[in-house]
Amino acid sequence: MKLLGPDAAVFDAWSGGTAVNQAHGCVRYATDGHWLHGCATLDEAHFEGGLQAASRQAYADLFAVLAASPSPHLLRLWNHFADMNLETGGIERYRQFNAGRQQAFTAAGRSAFVGAPAACALGTSGGPLQVYFLAGPQPPLAIENPRQVSAYDYPTRYGARSPTFSRAALAGVGGARQALFISGTASIVGHETLHLGDVRRQTEESLANIAAVLDVAASRAAAPWSLQALTCTVYIRHATDFAAVREVFECVVGVHSAAAREAVYLRADICRADLLVEIEAHGFMPNRSPT
Repeated sequence: MKLLGPDAAVFDAWSGGTAVNQAHGCVRYATDGHWLHGCATLDEAHFEGGLQAASRQAYADLFAVLAASPSPHLLRLWNHFADMNLETGGIERYRQFNAGRQQAFTAAGRSAFVGAPAACALGTSGGPLQVYFLAGPQPPLAIENPRQVSAYDYPTRYGARSPTFSRAALAGVGGARQALFISGTASIVGHETLHLGDVRRQTEESLANIAAVLDVAASRAAAPWSLQALTCTVYIRHATDFAAVREVFECVVGVHSAAAREAVYLRADICRADLLVEIEAHGFMPNRSPT
């Protein structure tokens, strides 16, 4: 994905321990005893079943890693693959990916529905299937958005197999801290895309959905979550929309907020061809007893 902003490379550093690098199947990963972070990488050209089969295998290897780890609980997933909205064999590639992912969850005895981890799926300009993941020793608390139908309950018009993710995940992350991982969030209310062709309105709606998730998270965590304090990644379908999206984003979160200062903007395809922007986020705060 092309970095649209900021001008310099960026990264997150969450671990204070010494990481040990390991591998299993297509998965390369590192763990410090609490966090487990890795990536499953596969070339779908090597699979007779294409992207669906590759997705199923990538997740099978990922789940094998987790099953042998003291950090077996998925907190967050990032799925990247090329030509997301292209149809092959009469089926959109994003839907093929969803089918393989759900099959792997079911085969591993993991919930593909209620309680699924936070996640996003973005389309790249090329390259292999890559599934990045973050896991921990305790299961997260799944958060849904009252403004939206849960993704795993979408009607079949969006594909025979529904997407496997929750709108957000709340998790203890050690050091008396908790984290909120917000899945890729777009201009969807109920299950319908809103503001077709209007990137500014879609950005506003995406941020309204994140605000709704924060309200639910605050009630579950017994602590307030601030949009202005989140670290956000903004995915934009058309690079020419970058200035407009950033202007709306900074207007909503405040141009001098931490969210505005730390936001990362990337050029990417999004799970529906009519979606122009998607925003994911995460944040940390002192740990309190979640309800």
